Amino acid sequence: MRYDIDPALLRTFAAVVDHGGVTAAARHLALTQSAASQHLRKLEAQLGSGLFERQGRRLLLTPTGEVALGYARGILRMQDELKARLDRPPVVGTVRLGTPDLYAAHLLPKVLGDFGRAFPEVQIELHCRLSQVLLEDIGRGEIDVALVTRQPYMAGGSRVRDEQLVWISGLGHDTTQRSPLPLAMLPAGNLYRTMALDGLERAGRSWKIVCESASLGGLYAAVMSGLAVSVVARSTVTSDVVEVGPAQGLPRLPGVELILYRAPAATSDAVRCLEDYIRRKLRA
Repeated sequence: MRYDIDPALLRTFAAVVDHGGVTAAARHLALTQSAASQHLRKLEAQLGSGLFERQGRRLLLTPTGEVALGYARGILRMQDELKARLDRPPVVGTVRLGTPDLYAAHLLPKVLGDFGRAFPEVQIELHCRLSQVLLEDIGRGEIDVALVTRQPYMAGGSRVRDEQLVWISGLGHDTTQRSPLPLAMLPAGNLYRTMALDGLERAGRSWKIVCESASLGGLYAAVMSGLAVSVVARSTVTSDVVEVGPAQGLPRLPGVELILYRAPAATSDAVRCLEDYIRRKLRA
């Protein structure tokens, strides 16, 4: 069955639920009562099922009505967002966005692609550096927005989501059984590295850094080749590697917090739009 439903019917349906009846809904929508009733009948005919059942003077949703209401609200919300977006003047400008390579490679591609389609007049300059360096860049006003891993010394910023850290090893390699444990790590000062080494020390596991890379690609190359194991956020684990842990004698790792910083002087509409978009799309 094909459904081509007029949003006006859905808006009347939602208004009847919100206002407790057809008469009040019609008044709210500036419709006649007969027009509102006709909307409901037409919607029920298109869905092939009743939306309400009467209990005394009350209108109660049927099971179909409950399902339809959720979809109706979603469709109407998107319609309202579209109208609001098109009614606004276009957002223009350049935003300097900073984030570690790990997040640029896996968390942001879809977000930035969608943002570019929604705000085609906004240009993004992407700066990939370690979190601690990006925080310094924010302080100097060299970037506008930074998506970083919260460090113990960091204050402020707004939480976006939490990421669980995990160990990864190459498929078909017994790297975790070597002693000392060969590691591929981000440069010194990175929280992932600090947490991994602290965990190994507490577990009494000997280790040796055999590869150091500021990029996720470099870490993955070392891991996939069987040269080393590494630590990444679980959301970045690909099918090219395998997650390992206590079963292979490796310590359980903690989670980290992703936060957004905005430079105090970065107040343009383009900056605010990108900041809000990243927060909404990545919130977990």
